[in-house]
Amino acid sequence: MTPAVLICDDSNLARKQLARILPQEWQQGICFAGHGADALATLQNKVIDWLFLDLNMPTMDGYQVLAELKQRELAVKVVVVSGDVQPEAYQRVMALGAIDFIKKPVDRAKLEHILQSVGAEELPSAHRKTAEPLARKKVEISNEMRDVFQEITNVAMGQAGDLLARLLNVFVKLPIPNVNLIEVSELHMALASIEGEASTSAVCQGFIGGGVAGEALLILTDSSFKDIATLMNYQGELTPAIELELLMDVANILIGSVLKGIAEQIDMSFSQGHPVVLGQHAPVSELIKANVQRWRKTLAIELSYGIENHQINCDLLLLFTEDSLKTLSYKVAFLLEE
Repeated sequence: MTPAVLICDDSNLARKQLARILPQEWQQGICFAGHGADALATLQNKVIDWLFLDLNMPTMDGYQVLAELKQRELAVKVVVVSGDVQPEAYQRVMALGAIDFIKKPVDRAKLEHILQSVGAEELPSAHRKTAEPLARKKVEISNEMRDVFQEITNVAMGQAGDLLARLLNVFVKLPIPNVNLIEVSELHMALASIEGEASTSAVCQGFIGGGVAGEALLILTDSSFKDIATLMNYQGELTPAIELELLMDVANILIGSVLKGIAEQIDMSFSQGHPVVLGQHAPVSELIKANVQRWRKTLAIELSYGIENHQINCDLLLLFTEDSLKTLSYKVAFLLEE
C-alpha cells in the first residue's frame, strides 16, 4: 500500500528536492505544505503516514507543529529536515516526538536508513532530468530563483548558527533569509531601517571567487556586547578595543561560516578580504553613508540572528554585485531541474 506523505517546508525548492529522492512508488501519495499551519490543516483532513518537517517557517514553525501533534496525539511518523543543526535543535525535536533529524541538504543514504529502520521500502535509484541551461539574457530574480537563493542561504545559515551555538553554548534563533534584487537607493533604506536609530557597530568584508564577488556586512547593536562578553567568559571592563575584538570574533564566525556553506552548495570557493570596521557606536545610516556609493544594483540577502534568553541582535547582509548574478544563475541551474 502506498503511504501518504506530507512534505512541509516554506521553500518550494526544498520540497521538490526531497520529493525527488523518495521511493518512486510513493510519488502519487505525496502532498505539500508551505508552513506549519498548512500542514496541520492537511493532517486534520487527511490520514498522513509520514511528515517531513522543516523547522524555520513563517506562520507556524516546526517546533510548534510538533508540539501540536504531541498534544493531539496524532499517529504520524515525523522526520525533521532542517538547516538548523544545533545540538539543542536536535534535542528539542526528539523530545517533541520526531523519529529522526536530517540536516539540509538532504543526504540520500541518511534518508534511506531512516525509512528502512522503521520498515519502509528501500529507496530505488534516482531518476533525474538533466537541467536545462538558463538563457543568456539580462539576469532578473524570478520567484523561483529567489527561492533557490533563499534555500541555499538557509542551509549555510544553519551551519553558521550551529558553530555559534556550540561556541557559546546557547540556542541561536535562526531567521528566514530575506532575498531581494535592489537598487543602491533601496539598499540605503534597507540598511538604515535594520535597527532604526539604535547605536550599532559594523564590519564589512569583501569576497570573490569564480566570477562572483560581493561584500558581507555584519551589524551588531551595541546593547549586545555585554551579553556577548559574558558568553565568551570575558570578565574585564568593556572598553572600545575589547568591543571591537568581540565584534571581529562574531564577524569571523558568521561571515566565514555562511560564505563557506554557500560556496560548498554551488561548487565554488570564495577568497575573503581583510575585514574593515565601518564604525562603532553610531546609527546604521551613519555607518553606511561613506560606503553606499560603491554599491549599485545588488542581490541582497539579509539574515537577522538572535540568541535565546540574551539581548543579542545581529544582522548579516550578503551583497552580491550585479555582475555576479549571471554566474550565480548558472551555478544554481541544476537545482531548478524538475
